[in-house]
Order: sequence, then structure tokens, then C-alpha cells
Amino acid sequence: MKPSEKPVNPNFSSGPCSKRPGYNVSQLSLDTLGRSHRSALGKATLKRACEDTAELLGLPEGYRVGVVPASDTGAMEMAMWSLLGQRPVDVFYWESFGKGWRADIEQQLKVDGARFFEAGYGELPDLSQANPAHDIVFTWNGTTSGVRVPDADWIAADREGLTLCDATSAVFAQPMDWDKLDVVTYSWQKVLGGEAAHGMLILSPRAVERLESYEPPWPMPKIFRLTKGGALIEGIFSGATINTPSMLCVADYLDALDWVRAEGGVSATIARCDANLAVIDRFVAANDWVSFLAESGDTRSNTSVCLSVDLPPEGVKAMVALLADEGVAYDIGAYRDAPPGLRIWCGATVEAADLETLMPWLTWAYNEIRE
Repeated sequence: MKPSEKPVNPNFSSGPCSKRPGYNVSQLSLDTLGRSHRSALGKATLKRACEDTAELLGLPEGYRVGVVPASDTGAMEMAMWSLLGQRPVDVFYWESFGKGWRADIEQQLKVDGARFFEAGYGELPDLSQANPAHDIVFTWNGTTSGVRVPDADWIAADREGLTLCDATSAVFAQPMDWDKLDVVTYSWQKVLGGEAAHGMLILSPRAVERLESYEPPWPMPKIFRLTKGGALIEGIFSGATINTPSMLCVADYLDALDWVRAEGGVSATIARCDANLAVIDRFVAANDWVSFLAESGDTRSNTSVCLSVDLPPEGVKAMVALLADEGVAYDIGAYRDAPPGLRIWCGATVEAADLETLMPWLTWAYNEIRE
């Protein structure tokens, strides 16, 4: 039978993601609007974004946080262009965005000694192949595949190379072993439900040392430059951004960070994501027509949850469209490069109660299309 109750919030998009519970744009602090981002107020506000991020994530001493342009993609490409080339690099990828980092390294930067380790959607490559003498580039959580690394045990503590980690759908949702990570990037639009277009760049002291002692052999666009005269541009990590940011988006990000703090910190947002995944886990266990794309529970994402459905590709598309037409789930089709299926965002801003309400609708829509 067709369910009668609908989710209060039907937004399950994997980016931009649902705003936090209770969000009200009129409650944002807007004193920076119309002011220069270079003013004392503008710099102080951006500095707070960096400092609050470091505090909430519990970053080790000496780690730097900066706001950079072009979302997670901009942050990741800035890091690769600035840091890679001194050593061979091992690239591990198992979905579309990681494949894009390979393309940058192989076709644009053409790093000598680059090695590439690939796995199909639903799997992880052999992480044990990581060479401690090499730099490492990987995605912590594959947003388009729903597969994450289970931990950072495969990264050597006494490594000589740097680890560059795209963690855009993992930060604030999954435990991060910061001591194993030299560069971490993410965007506000994922787990925190913030606005798009801005990225976050986190650097370890080892990454800063590389920046100040190594100059890449390729031309460096101004928007990627992290050093001047061989020294780190410290202003990037204390409120002086490379280009003009949206101060409205910054206010929105600070609101999201305040919400994380009020919830109880990162441990609380991780718990919310785990509880959301548990709702879908129970549903999949009870229905043989749907399964997780991630083959192993240890590597299953608790944010970008990807499901395979026992329908032909056109049937899956019809199911997604039907749920949207009913106003119960928007934007839950698989990523365009991924196998046909559903992708339901289960990040911290999603309520478990809405997922509980959505599950019977999935069954109804499946039966409607199958018949």
C-alpha cells in the first residue's frame, strides 16, 4: 500500500546537502555583509572559521586550516599542484572523483614514478601497496560509490612521503587519524550542509615543510600559490583568503559549526551519521530486491549510501522520478558515472526519523515500477 506519512525533510541530495535541523537563514549573523573581507571584521570572521574548525576537529598542534576557492576540488588541486613532484606518488581510487585526481597527476602534472591502484565501484584497491617512501593521494570516503577506507592503519607512521586526502564527505562524519594525514580537503556543502564554492585546506607541519623547501617544476596559477619567496603565506590560514569569498557563505558555515558544537561536537555528528546508516542497513537486511553497492560492511559509507536495486537502469530512473514526484525524496539517483542505483545522503544534517519514514516509500515505488 502507498504510505501515508512523508518525511518532514525530503532533501537527500549528496551535494549540496540538506541544511541542519532547525536551520533558518534569517538567524545568520550578517554583520559582515557589504564589508570588505580584508577589513578587520572580515579577517576576524574568516579567522574564526579556521580556528573553530581546528578546535572542533581536534587537530594536532601545528596543523593549519585555510579557506580556499573552488570547493573541495579547488582545495585538492591546489594541494596537488603545490606539493607533488618531489617524490613518486601512489594514487588509490575507486570512484569518479579519485579517478579525476589520477587524471590530474598522470595527464597534467605528469609526476615521475606515479603508480595507480584502482578498484571498481563497491570495492577498495589493495591499500597495502602504499610505499612509505612515496607520496599518497586518496579519497577517504568515495562520495559516488559509498565506499570508504576503514581506517588509516595502512599508512605508515614513519612515512617519508606526504599523504594527500580528499575527505569531503568524511570530515565531521567519520573518525580521522590526523597524525597519518598531511593534507586534508573538504567542502562546506557536504556533512555540514553548508553552501558551495568554498573549500577547506588542512596542512600538517610536514606539508608546510614541503611547501617551503620544494618548488614544483610546472607553472603555478596565482589562485594555487601557497608560498611567497619560499615561505608559507600564513595569511591564508589566519583569515586573509587568496580571493574574495562570499561572506554570506562564511556566516552560513559558522552557523553550521555552532550547531556541531551545540550537538556535542564531532563525536555527536559521527553518531548521527552512524544512526542514519543503521536505518538503511535494517531496511536492506529485510528486502532482497535492494543491496549495498559497498560489498563490505567495514568499508560502507555512513554518509553517501549507495544502493543497487533489482530493476533495469530505466526502471531505477523511473523509481527515482516517482519518489521525487511524490515529494518524499529528492535527488537520490546514483551519480552519473556510477552503476545505476540509489544514492541516499545520510550525513549529520539528515534526521533518522526522515529516513525511517522514507523506507516504506522505497518499497512502494519499487513495486509500482516493477509492476
